[in-house]
Amino acid sequence: MSDIIENARIVLADRVIESGYVAFDGGRIAEIGEGKAPEKGVDAEGDLLLPGLVELHTDHLEAHVQPRPKVQWDAVSAVVSYDAQIATSGITTVLDSLRVWREEGAEAADGQAALLSGAIDKARAAGLLRIDHYLHLRCEVPMPKVVVDTAELIGRPDVRLLSLMDHTPGQRQFQDPQKLREYYRGKSGMNDAELDEMFNRRIELSEKYAADNYKGLVELAGKFGTPLASHDDTTPEHVDQAVKDRVAIAEFPTNVPSAQDLHTNGIKVMMGAPNLVRGGSHSGNVATAELARAGLLDLMSSDYVPSSLLLAALMLPKEAPNYDLPAAIRTVSKTPAEAVGLGDRGEIAVGKRADAIRVHVTPDGAAVRAVWSAGRRVA
Repeated sequence: MSDIIENARIVLADRVIESGYVAFDGGRIAEIGEGKAPEKGVDAEGDLLLPGLVELHTDHLEAHVQPRPKVQWDAVSAVVSYDAQIATSGITTVLDSLRVWREEGAEAADGQAALLSGAIDKARAAGLLRIDHYLHLRCEVPMPKVVVDTAELIGRPDVRLLSLMDHTPGQRQFQDPQKLREYYRGKSGMNDAELDEMFNRRIELSEKYAADNYKGLVELAGKFGTPLASHDDTTPEHVDQAVKDRVAIAEFPTNVPSAQDLHTNGIKVMMGAPNLVRGGSHSGNVATAELARAGLLDLMSSDYVPSSLLLAALMLPKEAPNYDLPAAIRTVSKTPAEAVGLGDRGEIAVGKRADAIRVHVTPDGAAVRAVWSAGRRVA
């Protein structure tokens, strides 16, 4: 056996081994046992041993490529930096969420999916990446060229998810016009007149393109067998549409009734880990903890703070006692992996990929002390 981790508190999918060992061989988990290991291995010193986390929605890569307004960093270097941050946050499988749209006059929202996917390919081919990377195509439905741009990318073998987003002012995430204005004022630095111009343009684009584009994107996903995600479902009509289109994941429903209906219809409900850590939504929508306490939380995403995924999973049993530790860890490992067809990972079980993280927990917080990806120590 190539590697043994011993003296660990091991979190399985359905229970916790208070003191045990895990052996890796050939990139897979070969053995799991309680008590003393059959031979000397890496001493975890009683730390948690968790499955490597699985992240389905993080748009953090783009912040590495454009670290300041009008500053474009080398794309391959940005991917390598981002990969290191993701890995040291305990994530061993990530769907890099790339914006597939361009909006004239709103530089910060310009999608660079072709550039970034190419940079990921180069970094992967050069052996520069620590963890497994796939793609999540974030498609802004009202944008004029979104179907054409998506068609150019969706045939890639690493595309695992396509989300149907619509940030038209006055609906879904930003029904509250003041919250909408505060968000974009802080993000873009635009004044009110500039924001009014952008909002009016987005409303015009929605009226002109959204219906046909939505249909075209759903058809593309069906043609390539790509799982679909809805985004910011708010009304019964949004839920009905998601059910009709066989959506697999509902990202960030904005209220309890929508989450309840989605969950009842077998659609996995995703909520933000930062929402749980902060104690609420920055948009004024439903709190992750509230959905969890109602038993409606299936998986979490780090969204814009990679380290929040682990922190939220460890917080969840306290915020929602109906989730014990194994159930909480499933929301960031097994469930998201299975939702996008990656059933070979996401849990510590014999035969699964040897993706694991050692986590030291104290009353003041938690730290990732070691990360293994397919049995290889990467952090």
